Amino acid sequence: MSVSSKTIVIVDDEQRTRQGIHQTLEQWAAGKYRIVTFDNGLEALNILRAETVHLLITDVRLPEFSGLDLIRSLERDSRRPAIIVISGYAEFDYVQQALRLGAVNYLLKPIDKQELLNAVNEALRLEEERQRYEKLDKLADPVLLELDLQATTLSDPVRRAFTYMAEHLHESITMAQTAAHSHLNASYFSVLFKEQSGLSFSEYLHRLRIQRAKELLLHTQLTIAQIGERSGYRTDKYFIKVFKATEGVSPSRYRQQMRTGPENID
Repeated sequence: MSVSSKTIVIVDDEQRTRQGIHQTLEQWAAGKYRIVTFDNGLEALNILRAETVHLLITDVRLPEFSGLDLIRSLERDSRRPAIIVISGYAEFDYVQQALRLGAVNYLLKPIDKQELLNAVNEALRLEEERQRYEKLDKLADPVLLELDLQATTLSDPVRRAFTYMAEHLHESITMAQTAAHSHLNASYFSVLFKEQSGLSFSEYLHRLRIQRAKELLLHTQLTIAQIGERSGYRTDKYFIKVFKATEGVSPSRYRQQMRTGPENID
């Protein structure tokens, strides 16, 4: 079975239901998603643990390993897909359990094609939003974010220094320049800055430059060289070296990873 970046998994022990969902989604997806079907939960669990699946559609009641068991098995999985459950009218207690476990929608048998397509599109939209929020969380430097939240507790000179550095990040910033802007001598400024921010001047500046670069990589079409320059790096070669040492990947690879995500089926 080939690995695809876009996969929908269908699990139902009733062949007619399973094939009906598969056929409907195959026609609709037009090759944008790989549609994979299973008649039992254990086989489905193998693929869910082996690769990234964007959407799981599962019957809540399956022999041996139920749909609820399958959902519970994914509860702490960081790659957990969006989940739609299928049930009969007599199984609504199972549906309620599935919703409490994180399923985003449910479909009652017999399944209406349009209801299926509406539910799938909505689930994929929610999954895309979730991934977007996760990427934004990864984008933010938690140390800088915490300092922003604590800004009111910092002294005026340190707050002025933060503002000055952010506004002049594209330039070659020195501690002496920043201290002078805050009307302090460099020695005292260095001690005060470290005492209040918990970071040395150079470490804060490094984090700020990397943060700016990450924002530009995600939100603009600027070249790597342009982003390096706007983030205050002397050359694109030095920027790439520093960025890779900090993030573990090159700027271009980081941009590619952050922009890759599920797409809605139109």
